[in-house]
Amino acid sequence: MVQRALCAAVALSFVVMLTGVAHSESPVGVHDKSFPESVTSTSDGALYVGSFNNGGVTRVAPGGKPEELVKPGANDSRSTLGVLADEKSGTLYVCSNDISGFGVKGPSDVKGAWLKTFDLKTGAPKGSFGLADAKSLCNDIVVGSDGTAYVSDSFTPNVYSLKPGGTALEVWATSPALAPVGKDGVGLDGIAIGADGNLYVTTFIPGKLFKIAIKDGKAGEVTELKTSRVLDHADALRAHGDGLLVIEGAGRLDKVTVKGDEAQVETIKEGLAEPVSVTVVGNTGWVAEGKLSYIIGENKGKDPGPFKLEPVALSK
Repeated sequence: MVQRALCAAVALSFVVMLTGVAHSESPVGVHDKSFPESVTSTSDGALYVGSFNNGGVTRVAPGGKPEELVKPGANDSRSTLGVLADEKSGTLYVCSNDISGFGVKGPSDVKGAWLKTFDLKTGAPKGSFGLADAKSLCNDIVVGSDGTAYVSDSFTPNVYSLKPGGTALEVWATSPALAPVGKDGVGLDGIAIGADGNLYVTTFIPGKLFKIAIKDGKAGEVTELKTSRVLDHADALRAHGDGLLVIEGAGRLDKVTVKGDEAQVETIKEGLAEPVSVTVVGNTGWVAEGKLSYIIGENKGKDPGPFKLEPVALSK
């Protein structure tokens, strides 16, 4: 028995040595029928989750239960899509949208697409910034090292920016390549700043990955990257190490390594239940399973079952 245990310990050490992780996290449950669309985190391991239908933001402390941080409808918000915790400024960025056109009323009657900001610790409102186009959909957010927030808009070919202390969003980058394609196309979705200092974005349908050069804070050339395989419903995008993490709505979490104008896609985990977002805490990727087909798709009206944040071990 001792010898067997010793062998097991040696084997585990070998796995850790190879992968850089020893994974023992358990899935974290969120409120029933909350349809999470995005997840973010802070360095203490707390997770923050929005709700596609209910709005608001829920905080889950390490080992704790889901607790309301931002009340649904607070700061004239509506349905909550992208969320991003910025510890440097103590700000929680939230994409708020009127998605009643999808049959989802949300917690208020506020029209349009908005970037809302809240105090990261208390959830108190801080600011409200409208996206300029009437057909906009605020999808996700990333914050640069200088404190500038960048926002993806799924229904226009625009990436917006909000500088520290700014009072309005500005169109930072736009390109026909980033526009939704055809009547069923959905444009910009995930957004991240890579280790090389450039901005990266995905488009959802068709699933593509783009690099937008950043030079002196301004947008440069927009380049579609040649991926090693097709991305199926490319969703959330997060920086990790020297690469990127990409969520595919088809059920996968991928690692993407960019070299020049090419992107090598490596599947980390598949079989996820309609994943929509990922955030990184240490060597764990927490994946939000949104199951949105049960509220706006072919499974509407069926029981989606419990909602959870799924932990996935990441290599260093």
